[in-house]
Amino acid sequence: MKSKNIKKKVRESYGEIAKKGISCCSPTNEPCSCGYSEQEIASVPEGSNLGLGCGNPIALASLKPGEIVLDLGSGPGFDAFLAAQKVGKRGKVIGIDMTPEMIAKARENARKGKFNNVEFRLGEIEQLPVEDNAVDIVISNCVINLSPDKEKVFKEAYRVLKPGGRLMVSDLVLLKELPESVKKSEEAYVGCIAGAMLKKDYIRAAEKAGFKDLKVVGEVPFSQYAVSIKLAGKK
Repeated sequence: MKSKNIKKKVRESYGEIAKKGISCCSPTNEPCSCGYSEQEIASVPEGSNLGLGCGNPIALASLKPGEIVLDLGSGPGFDAFLAAQKVGKRGKVIGIDMTPEMIAKARENARKGKFNNVEFRLGEIEQLPVEDNAVDIVISNCVINLSPDKEKVFKEAYRVLKPGGRLMVSDLVLLKELPESVKKSEEAYVGCIAGAMLKKDYIRAAEKAGFKDLKVVGEVPFSQYAVSIKLAGKK
């Protein structure tokens, strides 16, 4: 599948999810918890949690009051709103998403929840609409696997981080190669499987971007081919 076609399919599919409020990671229409507590889920505006994640990057991000957080692929704002509560009024959260419908939904959720320290920007994670050395931590939840150029995503994340800034992502990675039929499936790509990299290659992509002290700080089986990992690193 060509990069342009992949992005078009992903944008269209997640646009529909934003409009219909249907989760792609849960077998029902009820958003899955994906490692979040009931208290966390209840603390964000209704409609923020569509169950699209594969973990809870906030849990191990060690966010501090006053920090600036960048959320790659922020969707309707779930992780961004949780992060906003951690960094407080002196901090700021910037959410980036390439789907106009998701950005519109996130902005409406921010308005409903009176989250004045959160900003959502339309853009692609391979070309972030963020200046150099601007944020303290980059987070992401089951989004980088959807990018056709993961090395560029990590390079962009490295670029926008301040010196000594942190990376904390939850994502799906492969333990072994997928069958060709799955690799070529658009549905499997949108479902976060076909675009996933082998675990070792994923970590290597982050290393090539410049990240150091990379550690897999959490790992949960997802299927016979994939696992959900939490990857931490520093600039």
